[in-house]
Amino acid sequence: MNQGVILWADDEIDLLKPHILFLRAKGYEVVTVSNGRDALDAAASSTFDLIILDENMPGISGLETLSQIKISHPNVPVIMITKSEEENIMNQAIGNKIADYLIKPVNPNQILLSIKKNLHSGAIVSQQATSLYQQQFQNISMLINNATSIEDWYEIYNTLVRWELTLSSAETNMDELLKMQKTEANKAFAKFVKRNYETWVTTEKHPLMSNELFKTKIFPLLDQGEKVFFIVIDNFRLDQWRSVSPLLSEYFNVVEDSIYTSILPTATQYARNAIFSGLMPIQIAKLFPDLWVDEDEDEGKNLNESPLIQTIFERYRKNYRFSYHKINDSVAGEALLNKFNSLTQYDLNVVVLNFVDMLSHARTESKMIRELANSDAAYRGLTESWFKHSAALELFRRISEKGYKVVITTDHGTIRVDNPIKVIGDKNVNTNLRYKVGKALNYNPKQVYEIKKPLAFGLPSPNISSTYIFACDHDFFAYPNNYNYYAQYYTDTFQHGGISMEEMLVPVVTLSAK
Repeated sequence: MNQGVILWADDEIDLLKPHILFLRAKGYEVVTVSNGRDALDAAASSTFDLIILDENMPGISGLETLSQIKISHPNVPVIMITKSEEENIMNQAIGNKIADYLIKPVNPNQILLSIKKNLHSGAIVSQQATSLYQQQFQNISMLINNATSIEDWYEIYNTLVRWELTLSSAETNMDELLKMQKTEANKAFAKFVKRNYETWVTTEKHPLMSNELFKTKIFPLLDQGEKVFFIVIDNFRLDQWRSVSPLLSEYFNVVEDSIYTSILPTATQYARNAIFSGLMPIQIAKLFPDLWVDEDEDEGKNLNESPLIQTIFERYRKNYRFSYHKINDSVAGEALLNKFNSLTQYDLNVVVLNFVDMLSHARTESKMIRELANSDAAYRGLTESWFKHSAALELFRRISEKGYKVVITTDHGTIRVDNPIKVIGDKNVNTNLRYKVGKALNYNPKQVYEIKKPLAFGLPSPNISSTYIFACDHDFFAYPNNYNYYAQYYTDTFQHGGISMEEMLVPVVTLSAK
């Protein structure tokens, strides 16, 4: 079986006959030349999968040959072999995007390893990832079936996200199997939440939740004398964090990388207001009625975040100075960077980045965005591209330069929905597709998680008989009127507000500047 065609240029090529025979025995076709000029002529007249160049050849040097090959064949990987260990030569080779750099003497296995790394790494990684996931499939299923605590679910979700990223990058054929296992996990997770959510919101026995983030993650840092940036990326899932986190590794060390549990509904009005106030929604509505906006009001549901932050500072008697900034577009991002130096006067700077939330809504409304984000992997890719090329990465770089601590989190995640379930309600019922609140809801109770006593669950009750219902797994609510149209329109869109690992189990990360 032909593994590939290789061009090897070396002025001592006759001495390398054992190496060449070794590669041919491994299935490679090896074409040999003894100088740079012949290498360029061969590359011009034939197609090669990989080129090996000796750095020190008479006439045209290896580096000169490399430079010309990269102009005419920029995508062909080139391995350079040299006797020299001079840093200047290494730098020139790296600058010309060398695939590998080997120091003589080299043995055949070194050459083979470098060739495999540059020609076959994708296939090898894919095969290995497929094999490992198949081996782990049963273990993960056992974890799902045996999960009894929120910590178990943190481990399960972390494991599934890790495999999701591994398998998507390795281009395996395991995507459908993983999707099936995530669906299995989400169904079991929904049952777990239904059994335990009331205990979480009514007793001290609960995981870290939205209303406790300030108390547990922000105030301890401020009390230690740290200056802190608290960055909330709306709609930011764990897999998206795992995708963008390598971009920050140049500037920050990870102090803590963990998960917390969002309150229900997993929607900005509830979850983010709970973060900033340190209170459950019913407490906000009672203590600060002017800062709470009911579902049936037209006013924006997250316009009072800075005043809510002020209330938690006053309640805990913290005298730290803070600033608050909401970034909805690139203009606002650039404006924040322009006044960055003025932020150093504050002990805490709170920044809300809304891009991911805007992306999820745009994907629902725009056919073009649907095409660009037609899978979870593509959705992650768009998030990573935004993070890399927007003001966000520059903001983090400047924060690192100042030596500040950073806490990154989100109010909730989002899930791709594909199963409409019918619900009937009056005109005052909210429009969210993953949760509904109303006084005359008609639904199949077996398909939802229902809360008939909202006040006991920390939720406002717009009417004395209001009920909250939550969609689970990949379900979303659709009304009987125009059912088929809306079912088709919203299938495969990203939604939030309900119960799933993606929505409820979200990252909270603490970083320290390098």
